[in-house]
Amino acid sequence: MFLKFLYLFNIQSYLFHEMIVRVFFAFLTSFIVCSLIFPFAIRYLSLMNISQSIRLYGPKTHCVKNGTPTMGGLIILLSIAISIFLWADLSNIFIWIVCFVTYSFGIVGLLDDYCKVKYKNSEGLTAISKFLWLLFLSLIASLVIVIVNFYTCTDILVLLRQMKITELFSEFLSIDAMLFVPLVGNFSYIFGIFGFVFLSCFVIVGTSNSVNLTDGLDGLAIFPIIIVAASLSLFAYVVGDVNRINYLSLPYIPGTSELLIFCAALVGSGLSFLWFNIYPASIFMGDVGSLALGGALGSIAVITRQEINLMIMGGVFVAETLSVILQVSWFKYTKQKHGFGSRIFRMTPLHHHFEIEGWSEIQVVIRFWIISIILAVISLSTLCLS
Repeated sequence: MFLKFLYLFNIQSYLFHEMIVRVFFAFLTSFIVCSLIFPFAIRYLSLMNISQSIRLYGPKTHCVKNGTPTMGGLIILLSIAISIFLWADLSNIFIWIVCFVTYSFGIVGLLDDYCKVKYKNSEGLTAISKFLWLLFLSLIASLVIVIVNFYTCTDILVLLRQMKITELFSEFLSIDAMLFVPLVGNFSYIFGIFGFVFLSCFVIVGTSNSVNLTDGLDGLAIFPIIIVAASLSLFAYVVGDVNRINYLSLPYIPGTSELLIFCAALVGSGLSFLWFNIYPASIFMGDVGSLALGGALGSIAVITRQEINLMIMGGVFVAETLSVILQVSWFKYTKQKHGFGSRIFRMTPLHHHFEIEGWSEIQVVIRFWIISIILAVISLSTLCLS
């Protein structure tokens, strides 16, 4: 198994060396930019009273966090943009797709944070308006991914110039998109174009909101984000190399290896942010960071066709989201049936349940980190076992 893993990342390959150099500098650039800006940003945000409003119905121990500067995600996104501009191949369409999702989701998160700061409450934008915006943006990204994966720009332009809109649309509907299942050999599930677009939107929006829900304790969300980004970067490299795809039961998607640069920039800026976000946090990333970075992870997973592996390596995000869904559903069901609602967990998202059970904030965070690492290792093992 170990030899198989070494084969996947042949250190004698010139292209591998060239990519590693750019990955290293992308990581270093984003880390240094973030590390230089954050101290000044923290002081400025504190001076301008741009701070987090703590939920009134959350754990009482969180009241001390009230007034902590927020919108640190802006610095993360800025450092990623600088690193991408310097080290990525800007002719690569996948870089632009991921950047579109990341920064458009970031704008939605920024508006949400602005409302929270302006009106001094923890609600921000309404849940439905935020969801609809994210859904609309993810739909655009999903359609572009479809076009990139199954068409060429030349084919589309030729059909449009010939006004063969009906032919273009019929070909679009006849696409057989597939969901690849790890550890099951060559098995993949064909669900067609509408299924692909639906799944893509679900993964991108779902991951974005899951990260947003997880971002409730100091350092809790950013470390799993780093772990998932690093793991996805390996999948992006492998599925973009035809020589390695012949050895594995994975789809070949040329150009995805360039996403290593984005992932490296995300990891670098994430580690720098973690320096200031560990307990007790000096700054929060805010929705501008959590929605944007969650959307980035979701879009990379869709492009590399690793939707199921994302659920494995991002198991912490999945558990946090499921805890909220189960809690709300069970409460409504029992209230309708018995006249009063009962709860499965002491409080949701899941990390609050463990806090109320007696775990300290640091215990919750570090144990969730450990689980994230284990899940990432399980997910990466599919490269060697497939």
